[in-house]
Amino acid sequence: MSQHLRNEIENLKKKILALGAIVENSVGLAVKSIENRDSELAQRVIKGDSEIDRAEVELEEDCLKILALHQPVAIDLRFIIAVLKINNDLERINDLAVNIAERAQFLKNNPPISIPFDFDGISSKTQWMLRACLDSLVNFDSRLAREVCAADDYVDSINREMYNRVTDAIKARPDHVHILIPYLSVSRYLERIADHATNISEDVIYMVDGVITRHNPD
Repeated sequence: MSQHLRNEIENLKKKILALGAIVENSVGLAVKSIENRDSELAQRVIKGDSEIDRAEVELEEDCLKILALHQPVAIDLRFIIAVLKINNDLERINDLAVNIAERAQFLKNNPPISIPFDFDGISSKTQWMLRACLDSLVNFDSRLAREVCAADDYVDSINREMYNRVTDAIKARPDHVHILIPYLSVSRYLERIADHATNISEDVIYMVDGVITRHNPD
């Protein structure tokens, strides 16, 4: 690998890790905005979305430029392809964080109620998955990436249970339906973030091991 290509790839790595850190923080703030019914935190998440969008476009352009100018092969090529895909997943995760923050702003203007499902469970597991998939990228750790993939089933099970619990809560208190439905959406958004963290982990496995695990995690 030429020194110029090596420098380009190191710069790419720094940029994807910086973007990942910003998105991870955005998700954390969005979750806190729900927990604390904090519209100011929610607004910080919403306002930061345009920065993420710009970074995503810039990173994609960098990847395409490297592919065109250097025609990398083997691990370098897999790394750039993985970054392209992870970049898109991170942008989508941030969009979902914005959706959660928007629900927090709505809930702030309504009477507080007890959340009828394990919000702490699904939010903490989802945030762990996001943090771990980014750590696996930093350290080229396919073992950790596989752990993230395995954790997705737990989040899916909470999300399924949540639907039943919210349905029961609506039957018991139909006057709360306008408050309960946003919580239903929040759980779904967290489940989708976990899905994207799984996608990132699958891309890390491909990058490190050269193995495509999507649709065939075993």
